[in-house]
Parts: sequence; structure tokens; C-alpha cells
Amino acid sequence: MGVGGAAAALSGCATRGIAGDEIKNVRAESPERQREKLRALESAQELGPVITDVEVRRTRNIKGNRAAFYMDDVIFVFRDLAREKPKSCWDHHLLSAFREAYEKYGLRAQLNVFYRNDFYYGARGAEFTLKDMPDTWRDEFQAAKDWFRFGFHSYSEFPDYPWINASYDDVKFTWDAITREVERFAGPGMFAKAVTPHWGPMSKEGCIALRDCGATAIWCSGGKRYAYNGDRTILPYGHGMRIENFRKPETAMYWRPGGGDDISVSACGYNHLMPDQVAVTRGTYNWLHDKSTGCNFMTFGCGAPCLNLYRLEDIPARMGQVIGNEFLIHATHEEYWFKDYFAYQPDSREKLLAAAKMVHDAGYEYFFIEDKVDW
Repeated sequence: MGVGGAAAALSGCATRGIAGDEIKNVRAESPERQREKLRALESAQELGPVITDVEVRRTRNIKGNRAAFYMDDVIFVFRDLAREKPKSCWDHHLLSAFREAYEKYGLRAQLNVFYRNDFYYGARGAEFTLKDMPDTWRDEFQAAKDWFRFGFHSYSEFPDYPWINASYDDVKFTWDAITREVERFAGPGMFAKAVTPHWGPMSKEGCIALRDCGATAIWCSGGKRYAYNGDRTILPYGHGMRIENFRKPETAMYWRPGGGDDISVSACGYNHLMPDQVAVTRGTYNWLHDKSTGCNFMTFGCGAPCLNLYRLEDIPARMGQVIGNEFLIHATHEEYWFKDYFAYQPDSREKLLAAAKMVHDAGYEYFFIEDKVDW
């Protein structure tokens, strides 16, 4: 795709925010800045697909339209529960919002968790791990496991792209550490089998480890792949060095559409689909079974919003862009719900309820992402 074609794709992406006359996400950049990034990316060598020996599969047991929801970066809620010790876990402001959305709109929620808090929030904060989470509310979690589950994300919030060059042991060690504690404080049957890796990219070794640990569906990025040539300026936040550290042969770059956000040029790993592969799975009950690894890959994104990226008043219009797909997923991140986070969004609860109401009113039934995979 040349610069002109890429610019046209930008103006026609799901958010349609780059042209300046539609809905923008809160991190949107100017069209000029986005075109500069595209030119830099497209100066690199274009690569072929990394997942090549695939079988298209489609769920056999789902009728009607379905929706799913997940929250990434979850650790603060455990910190609060351990510190505040409420009588009911549902008294916590975050968990009470999920229960309200379930009771009103049938939400099923998957919370993708960190094993520990991060030094970014202070040395004392980093002492907290899932081992410190009491099992006080085990019975409450068990009673909710038909609509509420926990899932794998990362060991901690930082570094960015923790799994892009991960070893098999990196992933299995972290999976085991998280699941051991979740099963202790929440009981059996509470751990989800669909995985959104923190920041997205996962190495081939890591994907195989996820499969061996029991994951049945793995998130994928999508788009044309480009070789990283050592120019660290092409990627934000020092992400070039994340590619370089323990670099795997499948690690590359791609254009991450989203209405001009600040990470539109991103790193990608083995779990990456080319545009034609994205089209097979996006917004449908299809997925790709990779014969090389035995993993099931799909795009979890279908154009539905990551709620923390949009203003409350824009949520209905953004959800409206994907209502009609047979399958949709919307998501958000935990930290924006907390007053002690620097980018706190006080209307996070209202955003969740607004999105869930639209899904419910459009006749969708919520389920867990893993329920899409029935082979």
C-alpha cells in the first residue's frame, strides 16, 4: 500500500477519526502526523505472513448474535480488596459495576490480570502480588463463575511488550503463578481460556506455551508486516529496544489502525494475521487453526471500542458502528477506574453500562470468548 492508499485507509478505518469529521479517540493525532508515520513504516521492507499453514474453522453450536467483553491490566482491585476487606467483594466500585451490567444487560466479564503490582506506582506498591489477595470472597466468586472470570495477561504492567520475544518458560511460569493464586482465592472454574497478551504480541514459543497451559483462543494483531531495521525512532516509547531484546525471528512491525492514536506504528510477534486472514475472522464466528503450533488465532477486535479511548458521549455511536456483526467484542482497561491513577476517568462505570445496554438492546447475548471455539 502506498502512502496515498494508506491515507485513504486511515480515513476509512473503523473510528473514521483521522479525517477530522467523525468520532476520534482520545489519543488521536493529526492526519499529517499519521502520514509521516506511515511513510516511515512503509520505507521498511514488507514481509509475508508468519502464520501460513492454517485451517479456517467456524463454531458449530452458536445461534444468533453474540458479544463478549474483557478488561485488561487488572491488579488494583485485588490491592483494594486486600487492604479494605469489604464484607462483600461486590461492594467494591469496580466489581459492583460488573454485577450491575450483568443484572441489567447480561454482561459476562473476563478480567485479565497481572501477577503483581508495578514499581511504576512506588516501591511499596510493587510488593503487592496475588499471593496477598485473601480467599475471603471465594464463595462469592464461585457463585458468579457463569458470568465472571479471570484471565492471563502478564506478570506486571511494565515493561511494555513483555511477551514479544518471550521464552516458553517465561509464559508457562507466569501462567502457573497466576492460575495458582486465582484458584486459591476464587476457586476452580474461574480461569478463562481465551488470552489477550499484555500489549498484544506473543512469540511463537509463547503461543505454544499458552496452548500447553490450556488456552483455546489467542488474540491476534493484524495488517501488513514490515521488517524492523534498527531505526528506534519509528516506534514510540522505546519500543524499538523491546524488539531488540532477545529478538525472535518472527518479530516485526505493523500499522495499528485506531483513528490516529499514538501507537499506530507497533511491534508484532507470531500472533499476527495478514489483512486477508483478518477479514476471515473479524466480526464472525470464524477463527484460524494454526497447524504449526496447534493454536487457535483470531482478531478479538471487530471495530467495537476500547471504552477508555472514547468519551462517554461517543460510546453509542462507536458501538453503533459494529452492531449488526454476528460477533463483537468490546473492552477496557482497569487503571482508568481508579482515582489514584494519573489518567483516571470518573465516567468509566457509565461507559461500561452504556456499551452493555446497546449490546443488550440490539438483541445480542453475551458469552465468553472461549465459547466461540467448540472444536
